[in-house]
Amino acid sequence: MWLLNYVTKNSISAPKPEQGRIKGTVNGKVQVNASSDFRHLPIVAPYGIAYVPPAGESSVVIPVSNRDVCAGVIAPKTNLMPGEVMLYSSGGASIVLKNNGEVHINGKKIG
Repeated sequence: MWLLNYVTKNSISAPKPEQGRIKGTVNGKVQVNASSDFRHLPIVAPYGIAYVPPAGESSVVIPVSNRDVCAGVIAPKTNLMPGEVMLYSSGGASIVLKNNGEVHINGKKIG
C-alpha cells in the first residue's frame, strides 16, 4: 500500500508554463502551438485591457485551476525606460506614456 501511494505521489508531475506560437483566434479565444496544440484558451489581461493577439506571436500558456490560459504574448523590444507604458497595434499605431509626463501618439508628442 505504501509503495503504491509513493509511486503515485511521485510519478505525476504538475503541469508547467509553456511558450508557444499563436496559431489563430476564434471568438476571442486563442489556439497555441506548444508541446501540444492548445485550443480555446481564454486570454488573461489586466483589468480594462482587452486584446486579441495576431497569429505568429510568441505566447505563454500557464495552467490555472485545472485549465490552461494564455497569459499574454512576449513583448517586442522597445526603447521604453523602466516605468513607461506603451499600447500598440499590429498595424503600427502606438501610444506611449513617458516618465516625464509626455504622451506620444504614433511617435508625435501630444500637449
